[in-house]
Order: sequence, then structure tokens, then C-alpha cells
Amino acid sequence: MPQPVARQGEIGVSAPYQGDMFQFEYEQELATLPPSRAHQEPIDVLSYDRYIVAMSGGKDSIACLLHLLDCGVPKDRIEVHHHNVDGEETGEDGLMDWPVTGDYCKKLSEALGLRYSQSWRHGGIERELMRDNQPTAPVSIPYLVDGKRMDVGGAGKPNTRLKFPQQSANLAVRWCSSVVKIAPMDAWISNDPQFLDGRTLVITGERAEESSARSHYNEFEPHRKDNRNGARVRRFVDHWRPVHKWSEQQVWDIIKRYSIRPHPGYSLGFGRLSCRCCVFASKNQWATIKFIAPSQFKRVAEVEAFTGLTIHRKLSVQEQAACGTPYPASNNPELIAVANSHVFSLSIFVDDWQLPAGAFGEASGPT
Repeated sequence: MPQPVARQGEIGVSAPYQGDMFQFEYEQELATLPPSRAHQEPIDVLSYDRYIVAMSGGKDSIACLLHLLDCGVPKDRIEVHHHNVDGEETGEDGLMDWPVTGDYCKKLSEALGLRYSQSWRHGGIERELMRDNQPTAPVSIPYLVDGKRMDVGGAGKPNTRLKFPQQSANLAVRWCSSVVKIAPMDAWISNDPQFLDGRTLVITGERAEESSARSHYNEFEPHRKDNRNGARVRRFVDHWRPVHKWSEQQVWDIIKRYSIRPHPGYSLGFGRLSCRCCVFASKNQWATIKFIAPSQFKRVAEVEAFTGLTIHRKLSVQEQAACGTPYPASNNPELIAVANSHVFSLSIFVDDWQLPAGAFGEASGPT
């Protein structure tokens, strides 16, 4: 298997990335981008024509959405957008995520009276991970012109990945976030003509409290695909992280005030809602995943064995799970069934709202 070879002047970029130039250039820029792009003026929240909320189903993206409503943003200007990290919806379980997440995000949007859309890279994380002398797959995006979808990209030179994303804040090597989340959003904004009209605000839920790396994110800045001063194509797109300075308590407070039922992952004891099989998962989380989703856990273990490289680099997922203990809250057959389903069958609103078992708990997840 090809080993990464750093090239002079390209921080965090290695040989296996060079085949898909769109992805390569994105990762190179992201690894070297200075923090000087931030706007200095305060944000006028109500001055935009459309609002795109990147919705993972996690507490922070939900808090962002509810905060927009608190600010008085009209619902008909808001679109909830979910990145399906396991690829197109096939009815089969993916390698990495909670099966129920997509439908939970959709049901949440519908309950709040908001538009909902999805993007994905074909084949998701698994296809990219297993790429062997193949180009990166195209991205599927919604397309406003005819109400259908379109594929973008996927025409790069063949090259090889054959390894899991790395446990790093550098998205050039923690490629799961760049390949199946950020790049699909970029592709949508770059190719859908609706973004050429008026002002767009993209909202994401990173919080400074989550990690040292995220504490240095700008709260407000032009989006990567902003082109407001373009000579031929002009696209006005800002990026806002409204809960960047919020505490976890503030996040749960707004969710409680709206009586929103959290994603079942939190009720099963997870403190953060990344992919269920997040590469940052702790030993207790791997033990819990093995307990509540044995078939998914087995697939991850088999992929580790096939590539010859473990996620942790020192311990396999089997070894990590053996060192951990399943969360006590995970011993709930009804919640397990919901989490493992592709249909979220519970109500979004609850009368007797309770803080989920995972709140303020172990917070393993992206840095």
C-alpha cells in the first residue's frame, strides 16, 4: 500500500491525495489558511435572503437552528441541510453513522416547518476509504432549477486511499470531514444557481468549548465559496457559527425550551453526536457500539484488518472495545431499535423533557 510522502511546502498533504485536484486543492488550502479572513463588523442576522443550517442531528446544530428562530429569521428563508456521510440512501446500514440520523434530521425539520435537503458523496466514507487506484467519487447535490439532483466532480485521476481518517485537527489527514461534509457543501454552493441571487448565510455548530482547535475558529467570516467581488460570477455567502461561545448548558437550555427530543444517541449515553463509529471514539464508546450495533462494529473491524491499519494506530477497535465498558444507558432495547432504524418513529416534541444520559458526559469526537 502506498505510504504518505510529505512534499515541501504542502502542509499536511501527502501523495495519495493528488489524484482528485478539487479535493487536493481544498485540503491544501484548508491546511494553510490563515485566520485573517474574519469580518470585523458585527453580523446583521436578518439581512440575508437565505439561511443554510448544516444539520448533523447533534445538539449544537439543533441549537443553531433554534437560535435562528429566536432571532426572528422567517421560516421560509431557512433550509436545513444534512450531509449523509455514508452516501446515498439505499436502505442498508452504512459503515460509520447512526442509521436513524438522516430521518431524525428530516423529521426535526418538518416538525419545525422548515425545508430539508441532503447532499452526499456517492458511496460515502466507505467508498473513499476503500479507494484503490480509483478517483474520488462524485458528490450528489440538490439542484433548485428543476427540483432534481445533480452529480458534481468525480473525474480526478485514479489514486489510492486504503486507510481510515487520522485522529487529527488537520482536515487534510482527517479527511472524513473534508470529503463527505465540507466539500459537498462547497459543491452545492458553487453549482446551484440560487446562490448567485441575493445574500446567503451558512450556519454551522462548532463550539470553542469542544476543543482547543475549535476555540480558534472565527465566529463570523466569508464562506470558502464566497465570491462577492468576482469579475464574472458573483456569489455573496457568509459563514456564521452562532453558538461558538456557548457553553454546553446553554445548548441544552435552548433545546429544552423548545421541547425538542434529542437524537437517540444522546439517550444511549453518547456525549457528542458525530458518526457513531467516529475515528475519535473512546474505548467506552467502542464497547457501546459493539453492544448496540454488533454488525456495524464487525464491519469496521474487518475493514481495519483488510487495510492493515487500525483507526487508533496502536489498538484495533476490538482491542479498544475490550478495554472499555458500555454506557449504562445503552441497555435499552427500545432506544437501540430506534437508533438502528432508518425511520425515526418517535415524536420530535416531548412534554416532559429530560436531560439525556449523555449530556455533560464523555465528549469524544472531532477536535
